Amino acid sequence: MLINQDFTVDRAKYIGGSDIGAILGLSKYRSPLEIWLEKTGKQINQPNSLPMRFGSFAEEFVANEYARQTGFALAHYKEPIIHPAYSFMVGHIDRFVLAGTQTCATLFNDDGSCAASALLECKTASPFNQSDWGETGTDQVPMSYLVQCLWYLAITQLKQCDLAVLFGNSDFRIYQIKRDVELEALLINQAHHFWNEYVQADQPPPAQNSSDYQALFKKEVYGKSKEANLQTSNLIGRLHILNQEIEIKEGEVLQIKQDIMGQMGDSEKLTYQNQVLATWKQPKSSFRLDTKRLEKDHPDLATQYQVEIQATRRLVIKDYKPNPVLTQK
Repeated sequence: MLINQDFTVDRAKYIGGSDIGAILGLSKYRSPLEIWLEKTGKQINQPNSLPMRFGSFAEEFVANEYARQTGFALAHYKEPIIHPAYSFMVGHIDRFVLAGTQTCATLFNDDGSCAASALLECKTASPFNQSDWGETGTDQVPMSYLVQCLWYLAITQLKQCDLAVLFGNSDFRIYQIKRDVELEALLINQAHHFWNEYVQADQPPPAQNSSDYQALFKKEVYGKSKEANLQTSNLIGRLHILNQEIEIKEGEVLQIKQDIMGQMGDSEKLTYQNQVLATWKQPKSSFRLDTKRLEKDHPDLATQYQVEIQATRRLVIKDYKPNPVLTQK
């Protein structure tokens, strides 16, 4: 393990623990392409969402609660830790669990290896996501968090990473992730492939969703046209059929709702055998800004509060009737 006090904080120069889950396709929030865009400097992300800010704020509380419940002393070492063999593998460890009378000053041995007894990763989560987690004390945590802990264990060569998570403000749990050398090798292999074949080669990984394609091809080339192949032509035809089926189903749904409204009349609820089947109530009044009136009555004021919104490309499927002779070839 390497400890580099001068290591840059530029995330484009390494793969961190919060990146590996996305690279493996295990993240709900980021795709491999988004990681590639960040690492190649094509897209600079400044994550500043409220949940992320709260997570950073609550890290200290989660760490303190872990120390209180376990009796273990913790060390907060803010410098990044680098894998001894792969310089692109970096970890920012939340806390180190100290052994016995150990202090932060003796956190690392003379050879650079970590002398801590374990690692601690601190998380906050919504109570609505508790079903994604298993029993306390197990390693049954969301996969993106599991591989993050394994990533840190690979870098530090330690045997255990505890994951402390606070659900809302009432449920605190501690999970234990043990080092798995075989799984660790797979993670390193995938990360090595991603770093060399995509980041270093400046070649994007395969897009996985519409957002990826929007990020890859933000702007169209005016007047440029491309001839579709037979497979894409058939897909367009299939898409038209699916859209027609959707329109039919939506019409059926609308008719059923109208029938129900007719039966309910001025009733608030529709019941069957003491069970509520439907409600039909007027929601509370809401208010919106009349922008057209504001622009008309106070154009100068309206201009001051106008913000340009970066539009994304819109895919429009045109009416198309495949040539039956061509499509059979």
